[in-house]
Parts: sequence; structure tokens; C-alpha cells
Amino acid sequence: MMNNPHPIRDYLTPGARAHLVGIGGVSMCPLAEVLRDKGLIIQGSDMSESATVEHLRSLGIPVSIGHNADNLGDCDLVIRTAAVHDGNPEIAGAVARGIPVYERAQAWGAIMQHYPNALCVAGTHGKTTTTSMCTHIFMAAEADPTVMIGGTLPLLRSGYRVGQGDTIILESCEYCNSFLHFYPTVAVILNVEADHLDFFKDLEDIKRSFRSFAELVPSGGSVIVNADNAGARSVADGLEAFTFGLESEAECTAVNLREDKGRPVFDIYVRGAFYAHADLKVYGRHNVLNALAAASAAYVLGLPGEAVEKGLSSFTGAGRRFEYKGMFNGAEIYDDYAHHPDELHALFTTAGALGYKRLVAAFQPHTYSRTAKLFDRFVEELKIPDIVVLAEIYAAREQNVQGISSADLCRNVPGAVYCSTLDKTADALRQIARPGDLILTVGAGDIFRAGEKLLKGES
Repeated sequence: MMNNPHPIRDYLTPGARAHLVGIGGVSMCPLAEVLRDKGLIIQGSDMSESATVEHLRSLGIPVSIGHNADNLGDCDLVIRTAAVHDGNPEIAGAVARGIPVYERAQAWGAIMQHYPNALCVAGTHGKTTTTSMCTHIFMAAEADPTVMIGGTLPLLRSGYRVGQGDTIILESCEYCNSFLHFYPTVAVILNVEADHLDFFKDLEDIKRSFRSFAELVPSGGSVIVNADNAGARSVADGLEAFTFGLESEAECTAVNLREDKGRPVFDIYVRGAFYAHADLKVYGRHNVLNALAAASAAYVLGLPGEAVEKGLSSFTGAGRRFEYKGMFNGAEIYDDYAHHPDELHALFTTAGALGYKRLVAAFQPHTYSRTAKLFDRFVEELKIPDIVVLAEIYAAREQNVQGISSADLCRNVPGAVYCSTLDKTADALRQIARPGDLILTVGAGDIFRAGEKLLKGES
């Protein structure tokens, strides 16, 4: 990182003033609270007002709206998200004044060094759900963990909690190699696939990043790997890893797997012995693997099987992960964060097996680069639903240098409908919806608003 002659831990001391750029973000808000609890003076900025910003202000943390170098005041350090670029006026202003600038991940890495158990959950997909399952299990064990999740968990009424126990649980993202700033004692690798190709060169580059992440685990720690996923297996090649899976000879696996009203029920066996019974409240084979990953983490950290049973049985899903939103004209509306072809496949095949008359998917691709580089894969998966409505691509952090549009996907998916705005997407769903339908709003952007407009009768 630029401009930082000393490690960030040297600055994370009581009385130091930290300015957080993008403080209203899903992982910046909990960071602000944790640092505040450690005695730092916290301030920050964000692009817009939000409930999160209001919450921070209620704690006495000043938040400026809009980015301006004057917002820095007399801060001692600046912490930013990976989405905030060098050209941001606050970053440029800090550099000009010699104020050290650090990444959010560096701050979390410094914090986790104070915990005997640092459970870091990584993978191309499934991170939020598995981190949430781990949280339920550790809460059931009364371990009082500190938690940071990249989404909202109903149990916490947020995406984080600050505990007093000896365990910190973090969703760990590979984008920009962020998780390489962490200090995991337990590293979970759910899967390794091609994604974030605006940063990584190719799949091999991604594998190298995950391998470096696994190698951060010290002697006496645990690397937990999905034995069913080729990418995860290759990353762990030569390492002493604890494995979970369904198709391979894994140390943690599901026995007597069946479905009860479409939801998986199974026994969890570790090294040939019964460990816990799982009665999931979420659907799909992918969630069986997520549950096995969470159970593996609990096992290596010495939690009893009873905590696994209680934690998994109480988990009903994280926010925007097959989240029920309501009913319109006899159609049930769910929302899901899926934005990678593998995630779409898991979502659509799971939803398609639930017995609805039609599966209707309103999909909003996330980032131009991902859409362009995985175009054929997206087309393949978008042929699974009965009806597809394509909202325009959510730009996120990018400019459309590829000149690509959801209309390009639409031309390759038979019967698909293209909508240039969310209002038009909601209107299209309004015309399509009929009793017995399952309508999914899908994507990592703001596609959920189309479903909300439908339910509220807005156009």
C-alpha cells in the first residue's frame, strides 16, 4: 500500500484518529465499531446517507457525505475499501499530506491477530452463507464470537457483531488479494473458480492467490478444503488439509442424506464417526457442502456436535440468499445475490426442483468485465429458467470499456426479455406473474428493488 512506512498495527492504538473512506460499507461499519471499542477516535465519509450512516452517527461517529480532502481533518491514518481508488480526493489528499493510507483488509488483519482463533471463510461462492452458518454454530456454543459477514444475518440483525470471546469469524474475499492481509488460524476454502477477472489474469492466477491464503495458516492451525471441488483440491495439493465433501473420500461428510419437504437432512460424520445431525432450513446440495464446511470448522476448533446441530437447525438463510420477499398475483417472489455462472446454476437447479409451475428469473449481471469474460457460461445457465428477464448490467466499480450490454445476453437466450431500467424490469414481471410461479430477482447489484417495486405496486 502507498505511503505507509509502518504496519497498520502501529497506528491502531487508543487515542489515534482514523478516517474511514466508505465508512457506510458492509464491512467498514463493523470495522469502525471494533476500532472505536479499542479506543480509537473514528470519523469517516460515504457517498450517500443510509441507515448504516445514521447508526454510526448515533454512536457519536461523525460521517461526512461526499468525498473531499477537507474531510480528513487532523486524522492520523486513513482506511479505505478496495473499491475506493487512488484518484479519490481523500486518498489523494492523504498522500499529499503524508498521512498513511491502508486497506480495510489490513485493518481486519491487524485486529484478528489479537484472537487465539481466527476463522476465515474463503471461496469463489458460498462465503456469506458458510460464514453465517459458522456464526450460528459458535453462537449456539455460547462462544461469544466477533463476526464480520458480507451480508445481513437475521440472527445478528446486521452483518457483524463485536463479541468478547476468543474467536473471530470473517468472510474472506480474494478480490484484490484482500484476504492475504489476514492472519487465519483456520482457513476454509469452499471452491476456487474463475471470477474477478478484472483483477486476476486467469484461473491459475486465482489459484496462486488462494494457495498464498492457505499458506498463511500457522503450524497448529487448520486448512479446510472442499474435496469435491477441483480448484480447491489443487490449491491444497501438498498441504496437510482437513477435507469435507460428498463425492470424494473426505474426512467430514454427509451420511443418510435425504430431503424433507425439499430441505436436506443428514448425519455429519468425521473420520468415520458420527459428529452431528443436520436438519437444514435452506435448500440445495450446495448448502449441504456449506454446512459440512461450517461443521468442519467447528470440529477442528473443538466445538461439540450439539452446537453444530443447534446452530444449523436455527439457520434460515442470510439476507439476499434465496430470501423470501412476498407474493404477487399468486407468484412467490424470492431474492438472491447470485452473480457468477456457478452460483446461477446452483440457484436455478435448486429452485427448479421445488415444484413450482414456472421458474421466472429477473437477472442483473454484475460488472461489465465479468459479463464479457464469462459470457458463454452466463448464456448456458440463463437457459435453465422457464422465463428470463434481463436487467441492464450493474456497473459497480467499472466503466463499460467492453461496450457490452444485457441486450447481448438477451439475443442469445431464447425468449428472454431485455429491460433497460429497473422500473421496466418490474413492469415486465408484473405482466408475467401468475399463480404457481416462483419469481427470482437475481444479482449482486440493486435488482432486489425490482421485486420490491412489484410488491409495493410501484412502476
